[in-house]
Amino acid sequence: MATAPSADFLAALHEYQPLVRRVCRLYCQDADDRQDLFQEIVLQLWRAWPRYVPQPDAKLSTWLYRIALNVAISNLRQRTRRPASVDVEGEAWHLAQPVESSAYEPEETAALYTAINRLSDVDKAFVLLYLEDRPYDEMADILGITQNNVRVKMHRVQEKLRKQLVRA
Repeated sequence: MATAPSADFLAALHEYQPLVRRVCRLYCQDADDRQDLFQEIVLQLWRAWPRYVPQPDAKLSTWLYRIALNVAISNLRQRTRRPASVDVEGEAWHLAQPVESSAYEPEETAALYTAINRLSDVDKAFVLLYLEDRPYDEMADILGITQNNVRVKMHRVQEKLRKQLVRA
């Protein structure tokens, strides 16, 4: 029998829901797939929450990003697997419901998302973290690589996007 999520988990989920939704938006184009991915990420966060130990020099968002990105990338690699449904009990359940999105996207935003969707799974993670204004040291922590490697890879990803956007 599943236990109810703690108040701390619910507060963190509520605070960082936009972060998780942005990961879903970047890795899934279809609204239903985004919702499935969101639920899978919430489930994995809930399962991992009891093992989360706050560190004085680490942010909760870093931990959340790491899990969300790992789940998103794994989800892409295993498209045939259907995510488990999430029942996060009462108050938190509304957080897992679909968010209404505007049917209108400016042309530039649509072109950018199209270019980003052509990138590899890992390159998408760099873009997401960059667009979130995450510093390179935090990107390195989230992705498990050195800051210098982040700089090099980020430069390469930016070049790929520039070339794709020039062609569009």
